[in-house]
Amino acid sequence: QVQLVESGGGLVQPGGSLRLSCAASGSIFTINFMGWYRQAPGKQRELVAVITSGGSASIVDSVKGRFTISRDNAKNTVYLQMNSLKPEDTAVYYCNANIRSYTTKSTDYWGQGTQVTVSS
Repeated sequence: QVQLVESGGGLVQPGGSLRLSCAASGSIFTINFMGWYRQAPGKQRELVAVITSGGSASIVDSVKGRFTISRDNAKNTVYLQMNSLKPEDTAVYYCNANIRSYTTKSTDYWGQGTQVTVSS
């Protein structure tokens, strides 16, 4: 069984920073893509950033230059560094990972979500 556990959300003032972490654990053979999605109230879930096992990253235009995605393969962990936060970044942020376990083919897994609120 595979689990994703997120941490690092919270309340921050506009212009502030937060760092989200997501650690994968369980019967992991290999992790392919890892990424972050977000869902604001009344809106659909959207992709924010994704990173491959080799470190190639893609970031959505609305956060490019402010957010950075990285991963530590030894720790099975992906990070999202969020700087210059804006109120429109307020959302629940979800970690996503495509993982092949020792007993199953590659499958998408989701974290439980962590709230990020940007407000003065």
